Amino acid sequence: MWKPTNQPATPGRPAEPERPSTSTATTAPSLNMSMNEPVAVPRPVTTTTSDQATIGKSLVIKGEVTGSESLYIDGRVEGSINLSGNRVTIGRNGVVAANISAREIVVLGKVRGNLTASDRVDIRSDGSLTGDVVAARISIEDGAFFKGGIDIRKAGKTDAKLEEVTKSVSAATPEPAIAARA
Repeated sequence: MWKPTNQPATPGRPAEPERPSTSTATTAPSLNMSMNEPVAVPRPVTTTTSDQATIGKSLVIKGEVTGSESLYIDGRVEGSINLSGNRVTIGRNGVVAANISAREIVVLGKVRGNLTASDRVDIRSDGSLTGDVVAARISIEDGAFFKGGIDIRKAGKTDAKLEEVTKSVSAATPEPAIAARA
Protein backbone atom coordinates (compact mmCIF):
# COMPACT_ATOMS: atom_id res chain seq x y z
CA MET A 1 0.00 0.00 0.00
CA TRP A 2 1.30 3.47 -0.86
CA LYS A 3 2.05 5.77 2.05
CA PRO A 4 2.98 9.41 1.45
CA THR A 5 6.02 10.70 3.30
CA ASN A 6 7.63 14.06 3.74
CA GLN A 7 10.96 12.84 2.39
CA PRO A 8 12.38 14.10 -0.94
CA ALA A 9 11.34 12.26 -4.12
CA THR A 10 14.90 11.07 -4.83
CA PRO A 11 16.44 10.08 -1.47
CA GLY A 12 19.43 8.32 -3.06
CA ARG A 13 20.61 11.44 -4.85
CA PRO A 14 22.07 14.33 -2.83
CA ALA A 15 20.49 17.72 -3.27
CA GLU A 16 22.42 20.56 -4.88
CA PRO A 17 23.16 22.56 -1.67
CA GLU A 18 25.00 19.60 -0.11
CA ARG A 19 27.89 19.89 -2.58
CA PRO A 20 30.98 21.62 -1.21
CA SER A 21 31.21 25.13 -2.55
CA THR A 22 34.36 27.00 -3.47
CA SER A 23 33.08 30.22 -1.89
CA THR A 24 33.23 28.71 1.62
CA ALA A 25 36.84 27.69 1.20
CA THR A 26 37.93 30.97 -0.37
CA THR A 27 36.07 33.40 1.89
CA ALA A 28 36.88 31.74 5.21
CA PRO A 29 39.95 29.53 4.87
CA SER A 30 40.42 29.20 8.62
CA LEU A 31 36.98 27.64 9.21
CA ASN A 32 36.83 23.83 9.38
CA MET A 33 40.25 23.42 7.80
CA SER A 34 42.33 20.47 8.91
CA MET A 35 45.23 18.63 7.38
CA ASN A 36 42.96 15.74 6.34
CA GLU A 37 40.43 17.75 4.33
CA PRO A 38 41.24 18.70 0.72
CA VAL A 39 40.97 22.33 -0.26
CA ALA A 40 38.11 23.05 -2.67
CA VAL A 41 39.57 24.12 -6.02
CA PRO A 42 37.39 25.50 -8.82
CA ARG A 43 37.08 23.02 -11.70
CA PRO A 44 37.41 24.06 -15.34
CA VAL A 45 34.19 24.17 -17.32
CA THR A 46 33.86 21.13 -19.57
CA THR A 47 31.16 20.04 -21.98
CA THR A 48 29.06 17.13 -20.82
CA THR A 49 26.50 15.10 -22.70
CA SER A 50 23.75 17.24 -21.18
CA ASP A 51 25.28 20.29 -22.92
CA GLN A 52 25.07 18.58 -26.31
CA ALA A 53 22.18 18.79 -28.76
CA THR A 54 21.42 15.79 -30.97
CA ILE A 55 20.01 15.55 -34.48
CA GLY A 56 18.53 12.05 -34.64
CA LYS A 57 18.69 9.48 -37.44
CA SER A 58 15.32 10.35 -38.97
CA LEU A 59 15.78 14.15 -38.95
CA VAL A 60 16.63 16.17 -42.07
CA ILE A 61 17.64 19.81 -41.66
CA LYS A 62 18.11 22.16 -44.59
CA GLY A 63 19.49 25.62 -43.85
CA GLU A 64 21.77 27.28 -41.32
CA VAL A 65 22.50 25.73 -37.92
CA THR A 66 23.93 28.08 -35.27
CA GLY A 67 24.08 27.96 -31.51
CA SER A 68 26.17 27.97 -28.36
CA GLU A 69 26.29 24.28 -27.46
CA SER A 70 27.90 21.17 -28.87
CA LEU A 71 26.06 19.17 -31.53
CA TYR A 72 25.87 15.46 -32.38
CA ILE A 73 24.51 14.77 -35.87
CA ASP A 74 23.18 11.31 -36.62
CA GLY A 75 20.72 12.48 -39.29
CA ARG A 76 21.06 14.58 -42.43
CA VAL A 77 22.05 18.27 -42.56
CA GLU A 78 22.35 20.43 -45.67
CA GLY A 79 23.47 24.06 -45.57
CA SER A 80 25.91 25.48 -43.02
CA ILE A 81 26.81 24.76 -39.41
CA ASN A 82 28.40 27.47 -37.28
CA LEU A 83 29.04 26.51 -33.66
CA SER A 84 32.27 28.36 -32.90
CA GLY A 85 33.68 27.49 -29.51
CA ASN A 86 31.90 24.11 -29.43
CA ARG A 87 32.23 20.56 -30.72
CA VAL A 88 30.41 19.15 -33.75
CA THR A 89 30.32 15.36 -34.05
CA ILE A 90 28.98 13.67 -37.17
CA GLY A 91 27.82 10.23 -36.02
CA ARG A 92 28.13 6.97 -37.94
CA ASN A 93 24.68 7.48 -39.52
CA GLY A 94 25.23 11.20 -40.15
CA VAL A 95 25.26 12.60 -43.67
CA VAL A 96 26.25 16.26 -43.90
CA ALA A 97 26.43 18.44 -47.01
CA ALA A 98 27.51 21.65 -45.32
CA ASN A 99 30.41 23.87 -44.39
CA ILE A 100 31.16 23.41 -40.70
CA SER A 101 32.81 25.95 -38.42
CA ALA A 102 33.48 24.92 -34.80
CA ARG A 103 36.18 24.58 -32.16
CA GLU A 104 36.42 20.82 -32.64
CA ILE A 105 34.97 18.60 -35.38
CA VAL A 106 34.79 14.79 -35.20
CA VAL A 107 33.78 12.87 -38.35
CA LEU A 108 32.41 9.35 -37.94
CA GLY A 109 29.93 9.52 -40.84
CA LYS A 110 29.93 11.26 -44.24
CA VAL A 111 30.67 14.94 -44.77
CA ARG A 112 30.77 16.91 -48.01
CA GLY A 113 31.90 20.48 -47.38
CA ASN A 114 34.70 22.56 -45.93
CA LEU A 115 35.64 22.25 -42.25
CA THR A 116 37.05 25.15 -40.24
CA ALA A 117 38.10 24.32 -36.67
CA SER A 118 39.78 26.66 -34.22
CA ASP A 119 41.28 23.64 -32.43
CA ARG A 120 41.16 20.26 -34.20
CA VAL A 121 39.54 18.01 -36.80
CA ASP A 122 39.36 14.28 -36.16
CA ILE A 123 38.39 11.91 -39.00
CA ARG A 124 37.76 8.45 -37.57
CA SER A 125 38.26 5.13 -39.39
CA ASP A 126 34.65 4.91 -40.65
CA GLY A 127 34.52 8.63 -41.49
CA SER A 128 34.42 10.17 -44.94
CA LEU A 129 35.27 13.79 -45.75
CA THR A 130 35.23 15.46 -49.15
CA GLY A 131 36.30 19.07 -48.72
CA ASP A 132 39.03 21.31 -47.42
CA VAL A 133 40.16 21.45 -43.79
CA VAL A 134 41.45 24.50 -41.92
CA ALA A 135 42.49 23.69 -38.36
CA ALA A 136 45.28 23.96 -35.81
CA ARG A 137 45.45 20.14 -35.54
CA ILE A 138 44.14 17.25 -37.64
CA SER A 139 43.92 13.52 -37.07
CA ILE A 140 43.02 10.99 -39.79
CA GLU A 141 42.71 7.36 -38.68
CA ASP A 142 43.58 4.37 -40.85
CA GLY A 143 40.65 3.45 -43.07
CA ALA A 144 39.17 6.95 -43.18
CA PHE A 145 38.35 8.58 -46.53
CA PHE A 146 39.60 12.12 -47.16
CA LYS A 147 39.65 14.08 -50.39
CA GLY A 148 40.60 17.74 -50.17
CA GLY A 149 43.20 20.14 -48.91
CA ILE A 150 44.61 20.76 -45.46
CA ASP A 151 45.62 24.15 -44.10
CA ILE A 152 47.19 24.07 -40.63
CA ARG A 153 46.73 27.39 -38.82
CA LYS A 154 47.73 28.41 -35.35
CA ALA A 155 44.78 28.60 -32.97
CA GLY A 156 43.03 31.95 -32.87
CA LYS A 157 44.27 33.31 -36.20
CA THR A 158 41.82 33.95 -39.02
CA ASP A 159 42.38 34.98 -42.60
CA ALA A 160 40.15 37.38 -44.55
CA LYS A 161 40.71 35.38 -47.74
CA LEU A 162 39.59 32.18 -46.00
CA GLU A 163 36.39 33.87 -44.79
CA GLU A 164 35.62 35.02 -48.34
CA VAL A 165 36.12 31.49 -49.70
CA THR A 166 33.94 30.00 -46.95
CA LYS A 167 31.15 32.50 -47.69
CA SER A 168 31.30 31.89 -51.44
CA VAL A 169 31.27 28.10 -50.99
CA SER A 170 28.38 28.25 -48.52
CA ALA A 171 26.38 30.31 -51.02
CA ALA A 172 26.94 27.61 -53.63
CA THR A 173 26.35 24.49 -51.54
CA PRO A 174 26.14 21.53 -53.92
CA GLU A 175 22.91 19.63 -54.36
CA PRO A 176 22.71 16.26 -52.62
CA ALA A 177 24.00 13.31 -54.65
CA ILE A 178 20.73 11.43 -54.18
CA ALA A 179 18.73 14.15 -55.94
CA ALA A 180 21.18 14.23 -58.86
CA ARG A 181 20.62 10.59 -59.73
CA ALA A 182 17.75 9.72 -62.03
